[in-house]
Amino acid sequence: MANIRADKKWFLTELPVIDYVEARDLQLRLVDKRKTGVIDTDIVLLLEHPRVFTLGRRGGLKNLIVSKDFLGKERVSVIQVERGGNITFHGPGQIVAYPILELNEARLSVTDYVEHLEEVMIRTAADWGVIAERNPINRGVWVGLKKLGSVGIAVRKGVTFHGMALNANLSLTPFSWINPCGLEGVAVTSLEQEVEQKVSTDQVRRRIKRHIETVFGVALVPKKLAELPGSRPGQ
Repeated sequence: MANIRADKKWFLTELPVIDYVEARDLQLRLVDKRKTGVIDTDIVLLLEHPRVFTLGRRGGLKNLIVSKDFLGKERVSVIQVERGGNITFHGPGQIVAYPILELNEARLSVTDYVEHLEEVMIRTAADWGVIAERNPINRGVWVGLKKLGSVGIAVRKGVTFHGMALNANLSLTPFSWINPCGLEGVAVTSLEQEVEQKVSTDQVRRRIKRHIETVFGVALVPKKLAELPGSRPGQ
């Protein structure tokens, strides 16, 4: 992994809990601006989502094991998206990072990029004394046979979007309503569950930012959303 380089910068835009569709539309606008060169710097969005299930390119609806009526009562939607992977859950207390990254300029293959995202989560978990690692069963990071963080990306004309999601302190109950990542009998965990004490999402965000800088060898430059071209529809 790389050392931080002051001359290699990414813009960092931090958001609170933001609707999944709104965040996806934002990513698509930023990808378009990055592809055309309107934005000439890579960007990472750091945020959380309200409760939602998403289905990747491999589908996953058959791995939803509760009824639509049940989800309606729970006010949890199901959304099909273009990232890799199967079904997963997002909710408050899960920290999500969406890099808008030009792979060729970063000199990264898709596999390298995924491994970098996993490394960010592995190092973040280690800050709490949690030993997380990769598992050939499925991309992401695991604590034993429990999934701690997921990776699901998409690439459009060499520019990445979607990304990684690390479970900090979210409620794990909705994972029992699915076969996570399409895998039967897989348990899901969080940093808070592993350390058996309160874990601050603000602290997890800070550690993720630090490890993004170290793993990717970049300096993160904070940018407000309104400062990014394409941050609003029609821009």
